[in-house]
This record gives sequence, structure tokens and C-alpha cells, in this order.
Amino acid sequence: MKKPNGLTSITLNKTRPNTKQEDKTVTNKIMKNIDLATPLSLAALVSYQTGQIVSRTLVQNRAVSLTLFAFDTNEEISSHESKGDAMVQILDGKAKITIGDSVHVLSAGETVVMPAGVPHALEAVEPFKMLLTVIFPG
Repeated sequence: MKKPNGLTSITLNKTRPNTKQEDKTVTNKIMKNIDLATPLSLAALVSYQTGQIVSRTLVQNRAVSLTLFAFDTNEEISSHESKGDAMVQILDGKAKITIGDSVHVLSAGETVVMPAGVPHALEAVEPFKMLLTVIFPG
């Protein structure tokens, strides 16, 4: 079967029947710091640390950036701009996100897009985790 262009090929080789261990061989791996072809919880991939912001980069290239963050209470990223549209998905907790002159308080399960070229900032109202996806212009 022909593989469509741009897809990662994954081969699962079972060495013995009825065993839980599988050898996962991946070619053209684009994502890093995350298991492929394995169900998981994004929030579980990054841990809270007292007085810190913890990050875990999953993809970083000219087109896209995917990064998980865990913010402790009152930790913040001060106002800045991005060259790409940045989508924040709150995975856990609560965050105050300022976009231009608007302030939004988001909780787990909520999402907001911070447009390219518009100043934005993030602050932890309580400990929170997020997935940040930035799409850069082509």
C-alpha cells in the first residue's frame, strides 16, 4: 500500500505472540519528547515545580511549534509578540491571558488564539498546564 506524502511510517514488530512488549520503529520522526503511536495524557507529560515554569517542546520548526507548559501560581510570561498565531489550550488549572487590551481567564478545557503581532501575556491564577501551538506564516 502506498503511503501518502508527509506521513510518518510506523512499523510495529511483535517479537513473541501474547506479549505486551512491542518494538516501535519510526522513520521521519518530526515530534520529539513524546511517545508515538501510544495513547497518553498531555497534562501528565509536564509536572508542576514550585516557583517555576516548566516546558517540554514537542515540535519546533519553521512552520509550527508545539510546547507543553506547567506554571506554578503567580508565575508569568510577560507581554511579548509572536510572528505566528498562537493557540493556548488549557489542560489543567486556571490562567489569566492578556491579548492586546483584553483580559481572559481560562480554565481546563478552554482555548484562545493569540493573533500574530498582537502583544500577549500569561499569568497563573492557580497552577495550570497548557499546550501552546504556534503556526508561523509560510
